[in-house]
Amino acid sequence: MVSIPDSLTPDDLLEIYAQGCFTMAESINDETFSIVEPRIRAVLPIGKLHIPKRLKRKIQQRPFEIRINHDFKGVISHCANARPDTWINHDIQTLFVELHERGVAHSVECWKKGQLVGGLYGLQLGGTFCGESMFSTETDASKVALVHLCARLFYAGFSVLDVQFHNSHLEQFGLYELPQADYCAILKEHYEDKPDFTCQGVSEALLMTRFLDRDLDEASDWCKQE
Repeated sequence: MVSIPDSLTPDDLLEIYAQGCFTMAESINDETFSIVEPRIRAVLPIGKLHIPKRLKRKIQQRPFEIRINHDFKGVISHCANARPDTWINHDIQTLFVELHERGVAHSVECWKKGQLVGGLYGLQLGGTFCGESMFSTETDASKVALVHLCARLFYAGFSVLDVQFHNSHLEQFGLYELPQADYCAILKEHYEDKPDFTCQGVSEALLMTRFLDRDLDEASDWCKQE
């Protein structure tokens, strides 16, 4: 356990993630947190993400305005307050906000009538995107944000979407697991990659159109190539 979270800098946090670990607290007001290294890692296939038909139809209807990095603080605050047993304490929030200001942590957001109604955030480490948490106050908003995240990662050329632990909610998207050692090897292999998360000059609509029209037989899927 880390008993003095104020001593942990954003650079320290990046190093923790670069080693294949991540941080978790017991509650939002907890003044300590653990550095976690699981034996088994859960990931989602970026190129071969499975999108349920009902969700695909909803995405095509464009029920939300998708914004990128517009209100990172709002997203992480919503994620922290979405459940009583949250692992995102105030110190973790502060560190991630600082990394966001450096352009390393990102958010995908769903807006409706001027209100933030869903989204997710995570950390970029080279060609790996470490998904941290997501929330929703409107039906399917977090799922829509996840598909938009994968569309962006796919276009930019990311290799790995880490979701840390197995989650039954994510099984519908094709979640699978691999040994921690394998995850760390892939993380290291793609650490020097420099994909552009912002996808400058490309509209959200075009990103999603290309993603929904992708050829699943030819889509990039590193886990099948190992």
